[in-house]
Amino acid sequence: MYRVIACLTLCALLAGAVPPASAAGGFQDVPDSHPAAEAIRRCVELGFFQGESATRFGVGHSITRGAFAVAASRFFGWDTKDVTKTPTYSDVPADAWCYGAVEAAVACGALSSQSGTFRPGDAITREELAVLLVRALGYETIAALAQDLATPFRDVRTNPGYIAMAYDFGLVSGGTRNQFYPGEPAAREDVAVILMELYDKLRAPAVRSIGIIGAQEDLPDLTGYEVVGISAGKLMCAGKPAVPLSIDAGRAAALQETIRQAGAKAFLHVVGGPTALNGDTGETVAALAEAVKSGGYDGLLLDLEKLRLNQEAAMTRLMKALRPALEGKPLYVIADAPSWDGTVYEGYDYGLMGENVDCLVLRIASRADTSGEIPVAPMEPLEEAYWVLGELRGVIDGDKLALLVTTEGTLYLGGQEAGAVSQAEIREMLEEKDAKEYYSTRYECAYLTSVYDKREAVVWYLNDRSVDARARLAGLFGVTRLCMADLNGLPPEA
Repeated sequence: MYRVIACLTLCALLAGAVPPASAAGGFQDVPDSHPAAEAIRRCVELGFFQGESATRFGVGHSITRGAFAVAASRFFGWDTKDVTKTPTYSDVPADAWCYGAVEAAVACGALSSQSGTFRPGDAITREELAVLLVRALGYETIAALAQDLATPFRDVRTNPGYIAMAYDFGLVSGGTRNQFYPGEPAAREDVAVILMELYDKLRAPAVRSIGIIGAQEDLPDLTGYEVVGISAGKLMCAGKPAVPLSIDAGRAAALQETIRQAGAKAFLHVVGGPTALNGDTGETVAALAEAVKSGGYDGLLLDLEKLRLNQEAAMTRLMKALRPALEGKPLYVIADAPSWDGTVYEGYDYGLMGENVDCLVLRIASRADTSGEIPVAPMEPLEEAYWVLGELRGVIDGDKLALLVTTEGTLYLGGQEAGAVSQAEIREMLEEKDAKEYYSTRYECAYLTSVYDKREAVVWYLNDRSVDARARLAGLFGVTRLCMADLNGLPPEA
C-alpha cells in the first residue's frame, strides 16, 4: 500500500513538471485560451519564426528588426542566397546571421537603402512593421498617395500612408480607439497574428467570378464562374417602365443551359441610365421581376449608370422593393464607385444597397491625361480600387462586394481618344512590327504604342497580370469576387 501511494505521488509530481497538454505548440507561456495561440502555433509550424526556447515562445517580448527580416524572407519566399556581396548597411556585414534576409528585403523593395545603418538588434516598432509589410506587398506608390487620407489615429506623424494601408487591410489595429502607438515595439505574438492574417488573405481560395456575355455563338470556358449574366435587357421608361429583351427566348434558353452545365447560375443582365428611374417604383419593380421570371433566369444583374443625387431616393426605393419581388432569386447590382479625385455619383446609398442586394459590383473610375507626349489613360487604376475599397470598409461586408473588370481597351490616335478596341484587336496590333508593349506598375495596367493610319496609336488595356493584381488587392480587403464586363473579350491568359 505504501509503495502504491508513493508511486501515485511520484506520478502526480512528474505530471506537474510536464507542460500542460493544452499549451499551444508546446509553449508553456501560450495556453490554448490565449487569443494568439492558434496564430502562434501555425506561424511556428510554417517555419516563419520559432519560440525563444523549446518551451517558451516569449509572449510579451519584442522581436528584433533582424529577426523580423528573416521571418519576412521566409514568409514571402525571398531568395536570400543570390544577393549582393556588397553590404547595403554598415551594421549588417556579409557574415551577419541575417545578412541574406536583409539584402533580399532591400532587393524586393521592402526596405529602403537610403539609411546607412539597419540596427538589426533593435526591436522593430509597430510603425516599422507596417511600413515593411506594405512595401513588401508592392504598394509603396499607393502608400505615398494615401498619406493625406484620414486615419483614426491621432499619434501618427510619419508614414501615415503605410499605416493607413496596413490598417485598411486589417493587418494592424490601434492600441486604443484613436492611438496607434507607432513607436512601441511589436510584440512577438502580435507579429504571429499579423503574419497569419496576411497569410490567409494572400492564400485565400480563388476569387468567385462573375461574367457577362452577349448573344454570341461561341462562348468561352465558363468553368469556375458562379454567375454569368446574359446581357439581354434594357430598363426603359417612356411613360411606363418596360424591359425590352434583345435575345429571343430560344437563344436565351440555350445560353442558360450552357451556363448551368458549367456549374454557374444564369442571370438576366439589365442595363439602364438615369432616366430608367423616372417611372413609378412599383411598376419598375414589376417589370424587372417579370422579365426574370418569364425568361427563366436564376437571378438579376442590374446596371444603372451615373445616377445623380436627386435620384438616390428613387434608387433606394427600388432596392428595398426589388429583392422581395424576385421571390428568393439573387439580386446583383452594378454601381458607379466614388473616385479619389472627388467625382461622385451620389445616386447610390452604398450602405443601404449592401443591405438589400446579394452582391454589389463596383465600377471603378478610369482616368485620362492627354497633356503629355503619350496619353496616360489606365483602366480602373489600382490606386482607385484601393481608395474605393478603403472607403467602403466597414460599410459593406467584403463578401458582398465585387470589382468590375473592363475587358476591352481604349484607343488613342494622335493623342485623342478614338474608341474601344477588343482583346482580339489588341493582339493583332501587338503583332505589328513597330508595336511595343509596356506595363505600368503604378496603375497595374498595360499599354502599347504603334502606328495606325500614319498616326501614333496608344492603347491602354488590362491583361492577365492586371486582373491578378486586382484580385490580390480585393482579397486583402476580404472582397472575394471579380466581375468580368465581357467574357468574350477576356484576355486569353486570364
